[in-house]
Amino acid sequence: QVQLVESGGGLVQAGGSLSLSCVASGRAYTYFTVGWFRQIPGKEREFVAAISWSLGNAYYADSVAGRFTISRDSDKSTVYLQMNNLQPEDTATYYCALSEYWNSKASQDFGVWGQGTQVTVSS
Repeated sequence: QVQLVESGGGLVQAGGSLSLSCVASGRAYTYFTVGWFRQIPGKEREFVAAISWSLGNAYYADSVAGRFTISRDSDKSTVYLQMNNLQPEDTATYYCALSEYWNSKASQDFGVWGQGTQVTVSS
């Protein structure tokens, strides 16, 4: 059974930084891509960034490109999301997820999800 556990969320002032971690267990390596999504209550999950386990190639949502960086440590089965220059509109619950596909930003293409970690940015 594949499991994902996120951590690293918290409260930060606008302009600050946070680093999220997503630890994968089980046969997570059989999936091609690990992604980060975020969600505000009452709204759909929004794609943030994704990276391939094997190649390390990454792609981002336009709203976070240049501020967020996704990376992975395959030996530790961990994916990171470094978030800089955070803004109040980045406030959300952040989820990591696994996909068999590459270059997708659609949540329905990601089949395994973590429980989420809350990020709150104050103005």
